[in-house]
Amino acid sequence: MDNDVVKLFAIFFVFGGGFWVLRPLAAAIAKRIAGDQRRPPEPDSQEREAMAAEVQQLRQEMEELQERVDFAERLLAKERGGERLAPPH
Repeated sequence: MDNDVVKLFAIFFVFGGGFWVLRPLAAAIAKRIAGDQRRPPEPDSQEREAMAAEVQQLRQEMEELQERVDFAERLLAKERGGERLAPPH
């Protein structure tokens, strides 16, 4: 009889523990499927202006880097002007 009681408790705790663990996971999946997602708060105007200024600065830096690359390519092309290979046939 004691063995049956132990089996009954084991079954109860296995299913109860599984339900306890899997229920929040299933609820999160259901919310995701339903489209009920938490969205990050919208940035305020100061944050938005700061991000816009940072993006503008990054664009300026990219333009400067592109000019440097173009200059280096032109310089290398001048040095190697006579060393070009014929195109493959």
